[in-house]
Amino acid sequence: MRVLVFQHVASEHPGSFGEVMRAQGVSWEAVELDAGEKIPAFDGYDALLVMGGPMDVWETDRHPWLVEETEAIRDWVLAGKPYLGVCLGHQLLATALGGVVGKMVRGPEVGITRIAVPADPLFAGISPVCTSFEWHHAEVQRVPDGVEVLATGEHCPVQAIKYGGRAYGIQFHMELMAHTAEAWASMPEYRAALEKVRGSLAEVQAEVMSNFGPLYGDATQLFANFLQIAKMGEKVAT
Repeated sequence: MRVLVFQHVASEHPGSFGEVMRAQGVSWEAVELDAGEKIPAFDGYDALLVMGGPMDVWETDRHPWLVEETEAIRDWVLAGKPYLGVCLGHQLLATALGGVVGKMVRGPEVGITRIAVPADPLFAGISPVCTSFEWHHAEVQRVPDGVEVLATGEHCPVQAIKYGGRAYGIQFHMELMAHTAEAWASMPEYRAALEKVRGSLAEVQAEVMSNFGPLYGDATQLFANFLQIAKMGEKVAT
């Protein structure tokens, strides 16, 4: 099995999802779009994993490659292929299918959150209220036609979506490693959100460490579930 990964900055990589792939013998190849790397032909890839990033879906003037990426995601998903988008990847999925993403009405969300998750194959074996991590200032504001909202939150109404049988977007970060937050704080866009709503990286890092056990456990289960979904049966017609 081969997974294609779209990255938008070096520090937002598959993280714990990569550990699951290594443990299962799944090969994966990352394309770092912000560094000018090109999207390859999709032949031979079984699933698409799209990570987060400091840019926004509407910043196509600053990041023109977002246009090609969005079109590629649309083609992939409409073909019924397995897709998992995290944070920016979640917002790109919504955009590709005709939804609207904008700045959060209630302001940025940074830190550990608890997300109530449904009875869906992606969340099988996960705590009904899973531990997650958020660091974003944009949200899906209009859900595309044909897309199901799987999880909501008080601060951000659209936390997880599903299209067809095998395309998912999650606004929250499950791939987090123990010191990921420290790396993200070095990016100006993320530091601005941190300072606006939390003030201290030390506070957020302490929060991550005190919750890392359940976060990591739920994350590795979620991604193992996604790989199982990707392996199952024929393409799901959309």
